[in-house]
Amino acid sequence: MRWFDGHLDLAYLVELGRDMHAGIDACRGRLLPAAVTLPSLADGGVRACLGTIFTERASDGFMPDPRREPYAYAPDDAPGAWRVGMRQLRLYQAWAEAGSIRLLSKRGGQDDSTPTSHSRLCLGILMEGADPIEAPDQLSDWVDSGVIAIGLSWWRGSRYAAGNGGAGGLTSLGRELVSRMDALGIVHDLTHLSQQATDELLTLSNKPVVASHSNARSLLGGRHNPDWQRHIADETIAEIGRRGGMVGINLVRNFLRFPLGASDRPGIDELVAHIEHVASVMGHRRGVGLGSDMDGGITAADLPRGIGSPSDLPRIAEALNDRGWSDAEIEAFAWANWARFWGISARENGS
Repeated sequence: MRWFDGHLDLAYLVELGRDMHAGIDACRGRLLPAAVTLPSLADGGVRACLGTIFTERASDGFMPDPRREPYAYAPDDAPGAWRVGMRQLRLYQAWAEAGSIRLLSKRGGQDDSTPTSHSRLCLGILMEGADPIEAPDQLSDWVDSGVIAIGLSWWRGSRYAAGNGGAGGLTSLGRELVSRMDALGIVHDLTHLSQQATDELLTLSNKPVVASHSNARSLLGGRHNPDWQRHIADETIAEIGRRGGMVGINLVRNFLRFPLGASDRPGIDELVAHIEHVASVMGHRRGVGLGSDMDGGITAADLPRGIGSPSDLPRIAEALNDRGWSDAEIEAFAWANWARFWGISARENGS
């Protein structure tokens, strides 16, 4: 069974010292037990994904330790953000040059690359937090280098937009970047935006958008949850569906149940509840897929019971089958919905 994962922090894991070419049992260092390496994705049938450029603005008054936080940059240090982001971009380019992956072209772009085999991961580059773009007029450089989707902020926000950890909306730079992204055909990822920034972006842009790794706010306590902005509102889900966009379902345990005990590990049935809720709010099953966030600052122990690596993803398909989903609908969740959104043809993936 083929899978398209809408959110994997692969370069971030390399920044933390993980050997992405090893098996998960051979991983050493941080975020153990591991779930994600390139071989584990292949073993689990993950044939395509969005791989992130993840950067994090440090707290005000703090300087990040490059040995512990190689993905971080000082507040308002645009050149520093550019450096850490560019290092991750160059990793993906090096993998592509070595033949380990194939870079996915932007949505609606002309793809003249050769077909890929089933053993070669098709990867689209998603920038998670836009501060590595030093100024909006630099966007085209990143696009020319392979970036196909951008989330304007992360939890603490950016020079472009407020993040889900605070208040506020788009900045003037953010509004300019939104317009430039639309002009260049770069997809917006709403995942880490504040609610105000989300609403402003959807007013400013009429393009299809995604929430690459977000679950349903209404199933997670609504505004009673201190992290309510991190989860996606039903109104936003409906608008994403109306535009033909995608919501990627996050597998991290605190995105499945609220409140959550320190040792609680929700089951796959709770994951399926988010899948079905998103589909119900959209009114169809064409706009929901996987956005696992496996190992994105967590370990395999933070995934649902029964899932410890990509090889366990078929258990989600089994649960959907038990809920009455047809084989075609399950295949759409696992692969075809994301593939259609990005314009991946069967030929391009060796099928």
